[in-house]
Amino acid sequence: MRSQHPPHGRHDEPTVAPRSMDVHSRQLRNFIVVAEELNFTRASQRLGVTQQGLSTQIKQLEQHVAVALFARSTRHVELTAAGAAFLQHARDALHRLDFGVEQARAVHRGEHNRLVLGCIEGAALTLTAPILAAFRQRHPNITLESNYFTYETPSAGLADRQVDVAIVRRPFEDDGLRFEPLFRQPLMVMLPANHRLANRAEVAVAELLDEPILSSAATDSVWNAYWQLNSHRGGRPARVAARTKTLLEELHHVATGAAIAITVPCAAWIKFPGVRLVPVTGTAPNEVAVSWRAGNDSPLVRSFVDVARRIRDTNPGMLARLQAPRCRNRASQPVV
Repeated sequence: MRSQHPPHGRHDEPTVAPRSMDVHSRQLRNFIVVAEELNFTRASQRLGVTQQGLSTQIKQLEQHVAVALFARSTRHVELTAAGAAFLQHARDALHRLDFGVEQARAVHRGEHNRLVLGCIEGAALTLTAPILAAFRQRHPNITLESNYFTYETPSAGLADRQVDVAIVRRPFEDDGLRFEPLFRQPLMVMLPANHRLANRAEVAVAELLDEPILSSAATDSVWNAYWQLNSHRGGRPARVAARTKTLLEELHHVATGAAIAITVPCAAWIKFPGVRLVPVTGTAPNEVAVSWRAGNDSPLVRSFVDVARRIRDTNPGMLARLQAPRCRNRASQPVV
């Protein structure tokens, strides 16, 4: 007759549930900084903790996760494959935690869930739509309000606090602002079609300095100096023929032969009769960046910057096209 009891030693053993991970937000923050620095000395200085304490925190985190997150030697630290996989989830977890805390505080203050974005004319070109779509997908309950600014306002509303975060073109007067670069574009000269330089493959900046030139209607001296090529003039003033607010105004002025204008390759997305674009050599490229005020580092602003960074880093082909001397818009629609 078979026994009605289970084998000895098993009938009274409780079922043991897997031990829950006791991972703290401090450990995640420490892990992220070490992953970014790949150096315990720099990471400990950045975090304001001792190197020994930081090493202990990382070891405890690895014990909780039950995998090695870093491969260490006496001279080198690098993420393991498991660590690289864990990094993005750690960032997401901290973002959600920080966002939750901020939302709780916002509700307590009676604030609405809204982020106001400023965009200089053109914004981030073909990166703009993916950035906005990704942010809305991450924050479906947040209102993203977009405001567009002409050349008169290079900070796209940041300087006078009209917006929380902005997509801008540098350089301009940027005291108190922070930046996350997205891409750079070489400069082009916008010429009348019958101009003596219009059929050249490229033009040296020195060949343009005696030409009447368009400037912007902005009061920002740094912005105007850049587009007037002042850094190449040796102190001589530019012959400013007119001050414009938009790309379309520039195109109209140039087509009449009144002046030349300095622009970027994607101005060619607007097919305007009587105007040619030629690359300019010897000039610093123009940078498109996400910008925000140093004192407004809110979770929503940080999230927007993070989304923009991810879209930038996961679209190398789009970046290559935007940064080429002949900028092509695959959608064949002008972005202005």
